[in-house]
Amino acid sequence: MYCYDIVGSFLRPAELKQARADFENGKINKDELRKIEDKCIKELVEKEKKLNLPFITDGEFRREYWHLDFLAGIGGVKKVTSKEWSVKFKDSSPKANTIIINDKICFNKNHPFLQDFKFLASLIEAKNAKMTIPSPSMLHLIPCVRAQNYTPIEIYKDNDEIYKDIAQTYIDFMNEFYKLGCRHLQLDDTSWGEFCDKEKRKSYAKRGINLDTIQEKYVWVINEMIKAKPKDLILSMHICRGNFRSTWFSSGGYESVAEVLFGKCNIDMFFLEYDNDRSGGFEPLKFIKNQKVVLGLITTKFPELEDKDLVKKRIFEAAKFIPLNQLLLSTQCGFSSTEEGNNLSIDEQWAKINLVKEIALEVWK
Repeated sequence: MYCYDIVGSFLRPAELKQARADFENGKINKDELRKIEDKCIKELVEKEKKLNLPFITDGEFRREYWHLDFLAGIGGVKKVTSKEWSVKFKDSSPKANTIIINDKICFNKNHPFLQDFKFLASLIEAKNAKMTIPSPSMLHLIPCVRAQNYTPIEIYKDNDEIYKDIAQTYIDFMNEFYKLGCRHLQLDDTSWGEFCDKEKRKSYAKRGINLDTIQEKYVWVINEMIKAKPKDLILSMHICRGNFRSTWFSSGGYESVAEVLFGKCNIDMFFLEYDNDRSGGFEPLKFIKNQKVVLGLITTKFPELEDKDLVKKRIFEAAKFIPLNQLLLSTQCGFSSTEEGNNLSIDEQWAKINLVKEIALEVWK
């Protein structure tokens, strides 16, 4: 059993950022960009291996966004430009793009993320390669809930049909990643972070959106995945309140979602943000059953290192509500949810990862 983990995204090196800019400006082609991506991913993987991380990612180095790149490659889904971002970050916002559902949602056997995982798996033992993708909740939340003018296409006028197709599509992707060797599939999710936010709940209620019903449906989809999951695959969920250039868009503790999410969702492992007061206290963890909980107590939003003793104290505070042997430690989020990255250096990023490892090994001796 391991006691620490990573969320998945890492700061892009200058060489990769330049290559992406050159590709956008037509100075290099897609193949030339991919060669540079391959090189940077190989270098990242070597650093991860030296740290003896339990699971290794490609840093999401081929992505523009943590979520839209994957979602737009699903059958029946299309990426489109938008006048503004679908949520308001505190200080700034990413480039305004979104997705729409324009046909039946289905698995895409030619999805580029499948080839991306093959490359990562070729660098290490496939079982140690972790794949991170946006959760199925995001496929519904972005075009159907956040969108102010959503009108379902004909086949999805009965809402339950869309959830069934989303579930089957994700089951198909899960099984395909498994065939390629993946043994840890992480679902990244900002929907529950929004549902923790009282102001956002009020705003959705004013629009006539019943979040209680939607929450139940999102849990149902995950549980359908769990039913179909191979026994030796870890299916985890990272719950996020927004992570762009060290900013955020949601606040609030887990109280409003704990009973339905922690008590009913049969996911193997939750990655929970707990790096500041916006995440609330540990009391909602009492609803956790046998799921593992990865405490995101080390922030990726600023470079200053946390006090080790204080972090340890918080771990044992959490252990009042859930057994210590069900807990792990990580950063609260990745370092680069979009290609721009958070406001710290690459060296400061690795110092954070080292801190996570040091504390975890001292607590779970």
